[in-house]
Amino acid sequence: MKKNILIIGAGGVAQVVAHKCAQHNDILGSIAIASRGISKCQDIANSVREKNAFKIPAEIACFELDAFNIEATKSIIKETEAQIVINVGSAFLNMSVLQACIETGAAYLDTAIHEEPHKICETPPWYNNYEWQRREICAKNKITAILGVGFDPGVVNAYAAVAVNDYLDQTDSLDIIDINAGSHGRYFATNFDPEINFREFTGQVWSWQNSQWTSNQMFEIKRTDDLPVVGQQTSYMTGHDEIHSLSQNLNVPNIRFWMGFGEHYINVFTVLKNLGLLSEQPVTTAEGLEVIPLKVVKAVLPDPSSLAPDYSGKTCIGTLAKGKKDGKEKEVFIYNVADHKEAYEEVGSQGISYTAGVPPVAAAILVAQGVWDVEKMVNVEELDPKPFLNLLNQIGLPNRVKDENGDRELVF
Repeated sequence: MKKNILIIGAGGVAQVVAHKCAQHNDILGSIAIASRGISKCQDIANSVREKNAFKIPAEIACFELDAFNIEATKSIIKETEAQIVINVGSAFLNMSVLQACIETGAAYLDTAIHEEPHKICETPPWYNNYEWQRREICAKNKITAILGVGFDPGVVNAYAAVAVNDYLDQTDSLDIIDINAGSHGRYFATNFDPEINFREFTGQVWSWQNSQWTSNQMFEIKRTDDLPVVGQQTSYMTGHDEIHSLSQNLNVPNIRFWMGFGEHYINVFTVLKNLGLLSEQPVTTAEGLEVIPLKVVKAVLPDPSSLAPDYSGKTCIGTLAKGKKDGKEKEVFIYNVADHKEAYEEVGSQGISYTAGVPPVAAAILVAQGVWDVEKMVNVEELDPKPFLNLLNQIGLPNRVKDENGDRELVF
């Protein structure tokens, strides 16, 4: 049984993680949060206190940390006696934080795939480039490392496993659909780290089709679906983390990821890209300053966490599986709908952060209880999804399923 949580990062997702850990600190134990800016950690700790989120009375310890520094991260893990590390910092940090966990014995959870700052859209499967190279050492050291346990990747992987194992005899396709039908009222902003957001869309769009990697361009292929609650929505095929594990772990020939974008987003994105302002490569100004255009754009855009107070509307994210059951064609959509205002009222973050932040806490609870403390590196679809999804039903992300039998709660 493991307990005591160290949260790495202090953005909108970290705020959700801290609130949800506090709500379950009778199971999870003490909570600490570490980031480059300790003031942001303290703001989150104050928010948790102000909303009386603790299940049992406690405080959140705050630390200033450069998480690229493995020794510094190890020191905080040891000082806080953290046995579970929830990494919701920049995706650039993943390998450093994972290494610190390997060397201290702490369980490791993250919500996004590792990225290198000067590389975009590397050779698929992406997990094979960094994380999976550490599978053997995790197993040897009995380190539980659960990769991509946010919503997408994460919950949608669990949905995929349920669809393949419980609803279909033969699965021909998995389409992950991510729709944010909310509005933040700003001229232009991204719902999570702008740097990571844009990097997803500036390179090739990798999908798994006919059991092989297929490349397309961003905004080249789109679809329209009539979805629960949010209605008719258009989404575009793009590359995303979960394709790179699902394609290797589930025997499904077609796996794609679709994200909704409005025309305004597409227009602004296109202008920025065509001007070279989304490049991750450094350039030198006339004054002799070396800058990275993408980081400049990030600096002038709103902090995603600042969008929360004015956000309205809902999200709909799910996995659409098609195949056969008992010899007949069948499709099933397993999904969640989250409300931006409800998320803000509960934890002070918008719905995108909420959907990303609740799942790693559910995973941490399962690790603490021994259910998911598997002492090796895994992606979510390799674990039993049922206790995970049942727990999400209880702590803020209710799951639903829609098929020929109707639209109903998904409970095991």
